[in-house]
Amino acid sequence: MHVLILGGTTEGRRLAETLDADGVRVTSSLAGRVAAPRLPPGEVRVGGFGGAEGLARWVREHQVDRVIDATHPFAGTISFHAARAAATTHVPLLALRRPGWTPVEGDDWRAVDSLEAAARAVPELGRRVFLTTGRMGLAAFAEVADVWFLVRSVDPPEPPLPPRAEVLLDRGPFTLEGEREVLRAYGIDVLVTKDSGGAATAPKLTAAREAGIPVVIVCRPPVPDGVPVAATVEEAAAWAHRPGR
Repeated sequence: MHVLILGGTTEGRRLAETLDADGVRVTSSLAGRVAAPRLPPGEVRVGGFGGAEGLARWVREHQVDRVIDATHPFAGTISFHAARAAATTHVPLLALRRPGWTPVEGDDWRAVDSLEAAARAVPELGRRVFLTTGRMGLAAFAEVADVWFLVRSVDPPEPPLPPRAEVLLDRGPFTLEGEREVLRAYGIDVLVTKDSGGAATAPKLTAAREAGIPVVIVCRPPVPDGVPVAATVEEAAAWAHRPGR
C-alpha cells in the first residue's frame, strides 16, 4: 500500500504519523511555501507536480494506491488538480478537512467570499486591523490606504503589502492570553481571518469576542464535486486501510 498525502497541515502530518506507524508506505507532498516546515515521517517531496497531468503522472510512476488531500482548506487549486488526477488514474481520492469554525453568542462575524471582499469591508469597520490570512494573498489589501494592518505570518511576506503595515512573524498554535495581548498591545479594532478551522488558531476568535471586536471571516471554497470528505485523521486512516480500489 502506497498512500500519497497532499499535506502541509497539522492533520496531514498526524495522518502520516498514523499510517507510518501502521506500516503503510506514505509519501507526503508539501507545497514548499514555508521555509522550515515541520516534516512528517515517511517519504517527503516538496514542490508542485506541474498541474493535474503532472500529478497523474507521478501517481502512476510511483504506484500510488490512495491519494488523500489534506491540504489547507483554502489551497483550492491543488484540490481540483487532485480530483482530475484521481479521475484520470482511477486511484481513490479522499479530502481530509477539519470542520470550520462556528460562531457563538457574542461573536460579531462578517462573512465574505474572498480576500478582495474582506479588503472592501475593513474600512467600514475600523482603522487598526489584525490580518491573519497568511502571507499569500496580501495583494488584495495593497490598495487599502486609510487602514493600518498588523500582518501575521510564519515567513516574511513578499510585496505588495498594504501601505501602512507592520509584520509580526509567528507560528501557531497560539494561546488565548497571547492573542488577548496582541489585540491590546496593538490597539486592534478589527480581525480578518480565513475560516481555517481547528484549535491552533482559534483563540484569536475568543479574544475578539471578549474585546467586542468585529471579525471579517473569509468563507472556504468548496471541495470538488464527487470527492468524499473525512473530518478527522482517524476517519481518513480508516479509509486508507479499506481493501481494493
